[in-house]
Amino acid sequence: MTEGNFVDYVKLFVTSGNGGKGSIHLHREKFITKGGPDGGDGGRGGHVIIKANKQLWTLYSFKFKKNFSAGHGGDGSKNRSSGNQGEDIFIEVPLGTVIRNTKTNDVLFEITDEDQKEIILKGGLGGRGNWHFKSSTRQTPRYAQPGTKGISSQITLELKVLADVGLVGFPNVGKSTLLAALTSAKPKIADYEFTTLKPNLGIVDYREYRSFVMADIPGIIEGAAEGKGLGHYFLRHIERNSILLFVIPSDTKDVKAEFEILFNELKKYNPELLDKKYMVILSKGDLLDDDLKKEYATEMSSIFKAPHLIISSLNQYNLIELKDSLWRLLNR
Repeated sequence: MTEGNFVDYVKLFVTSGNGGKGSIHLHREKFITKGGPDGGDGGRGGHVIIKANKQLWTLYSFKFKKNFSAGHGGDGSKNRSSGNQGEDIFIEVPLGTVIRNTKTNDVLFEITDEDQKEIILKGGLGGRGNWHFKSSTRQTPRYAQPGTKGISSQITLELKVLADVGLVGFPNVGKSTLLAALTSAKPKIADYEFTTLKPNLGIVDYREYRSFVMADIPGIIEGAAEGKGLGHYFLRHIERNSILLFVIPSDTKDVKAEFEILFNELKKYNPELLDKKYMVILSKGDLLDDDLKKEYATEMSSIFKAPHLIISSLNQYNLIELKDSLWRLLNR
């Protein structure tokens, strides 16, 4: 998925339907002059419903349409006939979407299951017809209830990318290059920081027609947990990945220090992220000769208990081994 088509944050204005009016009607029939009240009830207004769609990956469809209104309920009629219910409106969103009240910023619910449906605004109730108000002292009531009004609200949809593997690292360390090497995705690649400003998704083909989804998360920097460098905007996409793949470049000054900065930023943002399985790779292995590769391999073994590997996206060095390691982690 290209960055230009990826939309992960939108605000929508939604309105549920009005309830229909109850009917004021007196029964009239040949030879029956005083048939009494028989006005029917109004139909309820349509609901606004958020529905999961596992085929969607982005909120791009809301880029141009931001107003959604459900149908109004029909009015009641004679012979106690109720009005039609207003048509519900379904808003389909990808898995991993968080729905918030825009005004309060409170989380209303999250869409995580492929069959999930949630009513976000209920339609107005239909008014009761005049036959409900008949009594021994009031045999021909000439009034009925109006339907209640629908509700209007502004909601915020916030997508947290759902992927099997999320790439975590500083800007310009080779995450996008790795995604392009392993998948058919075509992320923007350039020799400057923050080339990637939105997540890119790609499907990694594995052995025997198996596959898994990899997400290139925009680079994070020290202080990201406090919002520095759009930190909160980027870090939220890490929450829904099954495993994390830390990417550290071979030309870094200190492998351990760089990893600890990344690890601590995740810890400060959400300590639960540390419960995820992870792997560490040293990218840009094409810059190393055989002796340096051995030295780095020894150093990484002494630092990391988690699986680790030296790779190169440019010359495909150890990419098959990387796929094998990620698949084992995903199925452990």
